[in-house]
Formats: sequence, structure tokens, C-alpha cells
Amino acid sequence: MEEINLNIEEKMDRAIENMEKRFSNVRAGRASASILEGVTISYYGADTPLLHVANISVPEARTISIKPFDKNNLGAIEKAIFESNLGLTPNNNGEQIILNFPPLTEEKRLDFVKQVKVMAEDAKVAIRTIRQDVNNSIKKLEISEDIKDREIDKVQEVVNLYNQKIEDKLKEKEKELLTI
Repeated sequence: MEEINLNIEEKMDRAIENMEKRFSNVRAGRASASILEGVTISYYGADTPLLHVANISVPEARTISIKPFDKNNLGAIEKAIFESNLGLTPNNNGEQIILNFPPLTEEKRLDFVKQVKVMAEDAKVAIRTIRQDVNNSIKKLEISEDIKDREIDKVQEVVNLYNQKIEDKLKEKEKELLTI
């Protein structure tokens, strides 16, 4: 039974990590290099993460500077940022690409809050799926019904704990998004 409990917590931790990673891609009006994590460019015929072909820095609160190791990649980087639908317009000055983050409107902030609520709900669905799988495994075990019920109750306690973690992280992200 202890193996099942360890396994369930590992899976639920991964669900929360996935949600946090998705949260990091929702910008809160401040520049963050993490918004570029999913951007890849065609580099000598292979899709390569932008982070591997350029220096990325945040010189100001609303600006990201992307300086490629090879200036020949400026066009490819610019194109990749356009195609990534980040809602940012790259400014190429021949040396580097500058991304300016416009201040967020109240409407845009509320849209972002809706997005993170959906992400949190997706994480809760993942948690429920894990719970269902574990409960089905427990029900198949050849042990007494009392022990099965006790183990299912323990699983529910873990689920409640992880759902609370999701709620806490969601509130934290909402506060970040709504803070001007």
C-alpha cells in the first residue's frame, strides 16, 4: 500500500509542476525570459530552443533583450517569435531583438485570470484521473473490504491536499495577474 501512496504523490506532483509551467507562460505585465521557453527556431535544419542560440536578458521591467550568438539567426528568431503567438512584436536593430511588453489592460488581465483558472481545472482533472486509477487498483487487490475502504479514504485525503495546493497556487497567480 505504501508503494501506491508514493506513486500517487509523484504523479500528482507532476500534475502540479505541469500547471505551474503553464502558469509561467501567462505573463503578468512584467517581462520574463520564461515566456520564450516554448519558442524554437530552425537552426541548421533542426528545431532548436531559442534559449540555446541566444543570450536572453531582462534589462527593464517591461523589456526582453535577445542577442543571438550568431547574428545570421536574427531573422529566424524574429520569425519564430511572430509565429509563437505571444502577442509581442519583435524589434530587430541588427544586433539584437527587443521585445517590449505593453502595460496590460484590465480586460486583458481578466482574460489571463480566466486562462489560469482553466489550467488549474485541468490540473484538478488530472488529479481526479490519478485518484480513479489508484482506487481501481485498490479495489482489485485481494484484501478485506475494510482495508480497501481505509486505503481509498487515504487516497482521498491526498487528493484533497493536492487540490488545496492547486487552489493556493491559483490564488497566488490571480493576485499576480491582477496587481498593477
